[in-house]
Amino acid sequence: MQRIINNPDFVVEDMLKGFFKAHRDIVASTNNPRVVKYKYAPVKGKVGIVTGGGSGHKPAFAGYVGKNLVDAVAVGEIFSSPTAKSFYDAIKEVDAGQGVAVLFGNYAGDTRNVRMAKEEAEDDGIVVKTVLANDDVPSGPKDQPQKRRGVAGEVFMWKVGGAKAGLGGSLDEVIAAAQKAIDNNRSVGIGLAPCTIPANGRPNFLIEPGIRVQKLETADKMAEMCLDIILPDLPFGKGDEVAVLVSGLGATPVMEQYIFFNRVAEVLEEKGMKMYKPYVGNYFTSLEMMGITLTIMKLDEELKTLLDVDAYSMGFKQGSAQ
Repeated sequence: MQRIINNPDFVVEDMLKGFFKAHRDIVASTNNPRVVKYKYAPVKGKVGIVTGGGSGHKPAFAGYVGKNLVDAVAVGEIFSSPTAKSFYDAIKEVDAGQGVAVLFGNYAGDTRNVRMAKEEAEDDGIVVKTVLANDDVPSGPKDQPQKRRGVAGEVFMWKVGGAKAGLGGSLDEVIAAAQKAIDNNRSVGIGLAPCTIPANGRPNFLIEPGIRVQKLETADKMAEMCLDIILPDLPFGKGDEVAVLVSGLGATPVMEQYIFFNRVAEVLEEKGMKMYKPYVGNYFTSLEMMGITLTIMKLDEELKTLLDVDAYSMGFKQGSAQ
């Protein structure tokens, strides 16, 4: 295993030390070393936004702490849920008296620990409401959305929910906007090569089978395959305005992401859909896995307005930092 690390058992701790030093203009540490907060949180009069998840997905999750995005993140071990205490401490750090929205992915450990943290925070008088991301189409049938995981569609959830909070929305309004973002987006991924968890030192290719395993195709064909899975599921159709997010999984060169995105854009145009905003880059990764994810969100006027709001974090920059 060739990695730029020190002790493989402390990669998260070492990463966070560097993260805080590199982004001190945006983030701050807390009494809990596994909680990253926005430098200016809690923001007076604003609903707090919290998320969390396992490490290894940078810039998710800590990379979305910032202006009009997420106010605090609970950080887990690599591919493991943060503790209930970390979620609870994150909630406490961002509460400004307007309530806290916890926007997170549909994973068993996360849902259990968020539930416990929510109960403890509510005992302290903090109003907490949640949205559970479940945008990953292959991980569950359409009629059982509770089985679907949250993946790169969470980025749109954080962007929309964070913008609504930044504009002064109430807790209920923030929750409704974030839920709308999730309800209107779908994701699918293609994995081409495994990643290696540092503590194990071996390639980890225990990927859920999803829809199928097959031989390698061209970038254009992969884009068409992804669209064939996503578009019928909502469904998306002629006349829809959409936001598109293409993310590498850690080892996919941005050059290849643009080749993939080019065919996505062509097909959407051929089908009579208008692309309102494209995002291409490493938004939600999986260590050094080779592969790509595609997320498409159907837009209405509210979602377009919230996408346009300035946001600034390590992983998402749109407008200015202040």
